[in-house]
Amino acid sequence: MAGSNHTASRGYDIIGDIHGCANTLARLLEQMGYSKVNGVYQHRRRQAVFIGDIIDRGPRIREALHLVRNMVERGSARIVMGNHEYNALGYCTRARAGSGRTWLREHNPRHDRLIRETLDQFEAHPHEWNDFLEWFYTVPLFIEEDDFRAVHACWDGELIEKFKEVQGSACIDEDFLHASAAIDSFAGQVMDTLLRGTDLRLPQGMKITGRDGYVREFFRTKFWADNPHTYADVVFQPDPLPTEVASRVLAEHERKQLISYPLDAPPVFVGHYWMDSEPAPLRSNVACIDFSAVKYGRLVAYRMDGERVLSRDKFVWVNVARDHRDSPDYPISEDSVAR
Repeated sequence: MAGSNHTASRGYDIIGDIHGCANTLARLLEQMGYSKVNGVYQHRRRQAVFIGDIIDRGPRIREALHLVRNMVERGSARIVMGNHEYNALGYCTRARAGSGRTWLREHNPRHDRLIRETLDQFEAHPHEWNDFLEWFYTVPLFIEEDDFRAVHACWDGELIEKFKEVQGSACIDEDFLHASAAIDSFAGQVMDTLLRGTDLRLPQGMKITGRDGYVREFFRTKFWADNPHTYADVVFQPDPLPTEVASRVLAEHERKQLISYPLDAPPVFVGHYWMDSEPAPLRSNVACIDFSAVKYGRLVAYRMDGERVLSRDKFVWVNVARDHRDSPDYPISEDSVAR
């Protein structure tokens, strides 16, 4: 999906994980100069790029999906798939005969909980939900322009090139979805790496419990670490590693598992990781724009204008306050709108 170099003349606003915060998204778009034309947000000179995870968790999932899809279909936005859209496809798709399973994504308590708000909010609109599931197949896994890239969790250049050869585009189809249910398959590796990120196994017998209560034997890693030596050099997740683990020296086989994103590659934007610091580039050409909006964090965008070195000054956001949960998207006061 390579495209022509036109960012400098048009400009893109890359927007982080929304998770059903439709009213907060509208505030961010309006803050950036977007306005409704025939009911759809657009900008005279810029285009929004959504980093995925429009659904699940939040109070206005249906409204967020309509807002985003309308913008995409009008041409005022683009979008890449998030792991939550992928999860929804698997959860709502029956497995094929002989697979040994009923659904592609198991209907267990954890998976039920993750998608519950989405299914509840579409309960009275089943045809709409089925239509959105079909639309997810048209959402690319990545965007690759001459001067920037976007993917939900991890840019793995080799995997993406192979995917383009296999699929002939940046989108999956139903056969690829079914194939991806086997995590060790090529399809499974593509979906897990690009939409969830890379990881390393913790030392033998060690487990960590995240803020979400989920017990993990792996920790998420950077895909841009330069010459790392310890676990602390590569860990990239909301939950810190125990001190004694963070100082552990990487073994050679662990170093070989890591991905390195070149410093001279175009800037790449990701979401997914629930950042809670002041928005800033992770590196001169890497930025995460997911700042936990649905957990009372910030809904963040980066205003991209073709620069090769990303700048802290190009981030904009809307804060989400904890007060009055029953009001639109946890309403905020005027002084909580930043930059």
